[in-house]
Amino acid sequence: MDATARSGETPAPTDAVPGQASPIGQAGPVEQASAVGRADAVAGRPGEMSQTLDRGLRLLHLVADASGGLTVTEAANRLGIGRAAVYRLVGPLTGHGMLRRDGDGRLRLGAGLLHLARRAQPLLAEGALPALRRLAEQAGATAHLTVVEGGEGVALAVVEPTWTSFHVAYRAGARHPLDRGAAGRAILAGRAGEATPVSSSGELQAGAYGVAAPVLGVPGLEASVGVVALAALDVDTIGPQVLAAARAITTALS
Repeated sequence: MDATARSGETPAPTDAVPGQASPIGQAGPVEQASAVGRADAVAGRPGEMSQTLDRGLRLLHLVADASGGLTVTEAANRLGIGRAAVYRLVGPLTGHGMLRRDGDGRLRLGAGLLHLARRAQPLLAEGALPALRRLAEQAGATAHLTVVEGGEGVALAVVEPTWTSFHVAYRAGARHPLDRGAAGRAILAGRAGEATPVSSSGELQAGAYGVAAPVLGVPGLEASVGVVALAALDVDTIGPQVLAAARAITTALS
C-alpha cells in the first residue's frame, strides 16, 4: 500500500478543471472520444470481415471457372478491386491450400479444396441414398448420383434394385466424359437451365441404356441422378421417376 491509500485520502483527477466537479470514474473528453473511436472500429470489423470473406469466396469461384488459371491483374479486374487487395486474399488462401501459383504465376485451385470435397462427398452420398433407393426399386434399374470432379462425371453413390434377376453392376467412383452418357449430358443440360430427362443408349457401354436428370438448386453442386439398365428404358415412365428423385435430392441437400 502507498502512503496516499493508507491515509484514506482520494487523489484528485489529474485532468480536473478548477471550479468544475468531475465525478470519480467518469471519463474526460479525451478518454470519451478515444472510447468512441475504439467502439466504431470494433463495430466496423464484422462488416470488413464479411466483405473479405465474400471476396475470397468469389475469387475461388473465378479461379475454378478459369480453365487456364488467372493472373492477379485479371482477378482484380473481375472482382473490381485493386491488385494489392487480391494479394491480401491470395496469401491466406494459398496458406490453407485453397489456391496455388503455377510456374507462370497464375492462380489455380489448390489441393486443399480436393480435401474438402472428399470430406463432403460422403455427406452428399448419405443425403442422396433414400431417393436413390426409391428410384432403383421403382425403375427396376441401377440408380446413381453423378457429380462433376475435375471436368468429368464421377459416380458418387450407386444403389442396385433388390428384386430384379439381372441389373447393371455400376461401380461408385467410375468416371466418364460429361458429353457422353445420360448422366453427364444431364449435367450439361442443367448448366443450360434445362431440367428435362436425358436418355442414352450404348454411349458408355455397349448394351447399356440410361435416363438421367440434373440435380438443380444446390449451391456449389453440379450433379445428376439417373438409372442404367440392360434393356431399353421407357423415358415417358422412367423420366418422371428420375425427376422426382432429383427434386428429393435437392431438398435433402439444401
